[in-house]
Amino acid sequence: MAVASVIIPAHNEAATIGRNLRALREGTSGAELDVVVVCNGCTDHTAEAARQADPQARVIEIQQPSKAEAVRVGNAATDVFPRIHLDADIELTGAAALRLIEPITAEQVLATAPRRDVPRTGCSRWVRWYYDVWEALPQVESGLFGRGVVVLSEQAQARVSALPRMMSDDLGMSDSFSGTERRVVPGAVAVVHPPRTLRDLVRRRVRIATGNAQAGRLGVRRPASRTGVRTLLGLAVSRPGLALRLPVFVAVHVAAQLGARRALKAGDFTTWQRDESSRT
Repeated sequence: MAVASVIIPAHNEAATIGRNLRALREGTSGAELDVVVVCNGCTDHTAEAARQADPQARVIEIQQPSKAEAVRVGNAATDVFPRIHLDADIELTGAAALRLIEPITAEQVLATAPRRDVPRTGCSRWVRWYYDVWEALPQVESGLFGRGVVVLSEQAQARVSALPRMMSDDLGMSDSFSGTERRVVPGAVAVVHPPRTLRDLVRRRVRIATGNAQAGRLGVRRPASRTGVRTLLGLAVSRPGLALRLPVFVAVHVAAQLGARRALKAGDFTTWQRDESSRT
């Protein structure tokens, strides 16, 4: 009998879905996780790769290339809680998934996420320096976003499902809960592969900046999840080793904000700027 469900939206993720699904079965019996992969608008062989990697997973194919629609379809396909929302390019072991549901089944919190591991091997210096600063930000350390995994109780899922559709769905999930309602579980780790090039990093951050702005317009984003000058100055004082890296972080942040302006002006919150270097 399944103790949790896993919803994996996948758009042209043939290169990553295999490692995603194989990791997810590590440390569990086949019946413990009800895995639903929703291939949305794929033009590659994502569905075939998913079926080959995990014959026990249910693979659903839809025509619309939309993560939000894929999540909706996945949610409708299962009634098992807690529910694990997992990005297709993330590596989360089954053992880690089981650790993530423990605080929820014990009714200690409504939502959980794992500690993130962002491997820097193969990344340019500027990408490494950016993530050195980003991971040290207080809101990044405590928030559920940017991990590619959010686990929800049935009550939490109802709260999240009532939110308007948005690009930064993990930010919306994270900011739907107070600090006492959510928890980052140190014993569970998700591998989040970063972009390897500065160009791809900026592309990813443009998408995130666009989604964050949309969340702000919708009134979903909490002020505590924003990065301000005071936060960066505080980081420079408390972590002087990061001082030389801060200009790189600021430069990428500014480039992302400028890149997001066109989408914001047009109200385009559907174009998905993704990096390809993290998928090689």
